[in-house]
Amino acid sequence: MSLDDRELVDWTVFARARSDLGASFVRILGYFREDGVKSVAAIEAAMGARNTAGLVMPAHTLKSESRQFGAAPLADLAERIETTARDCLESHDTPEAMLGLVATLRALFERTLAILEHEANPLVERRPASGQRTA
Repeated sequence: MSLDDRELVDWTVFARARSDLGASFVRILGYFREDGVKSVAAIEAAMGARNTAGLVMPAHTLKSESRQFGAAPLADLAERIETTARDCLESHDTPEAMLGLVATLRALFERTLAILEHEANPLVERRPASGQRTA
């Protein structure tokens, strides 16, 4: 299943985060980039090492930070990785079943981040929401 780029972000949540964070929004988005890059790399490394426990925290971090910016599909994928890893730990199973999930993570993260950063760019021309008139 392929998601349209506009479907990768809940724009209501994004707008609320932008409003709530104010002048700190771009800086916090930068932290999301840094943490996300580290989390994705840690998830891939843990998967490569078949380290189930090593999947949990970076997936949890990525899930939480993604939700803050309205990146629901990314957050949902990270949550699936986190909960599946926790289930594997409880059942003393190996994480091979998550290989497909982990394999799609980097591309989804990069697409989502590009959209968020594009929307956060103050130089991007904004179109009024439907029903609004421009001055």
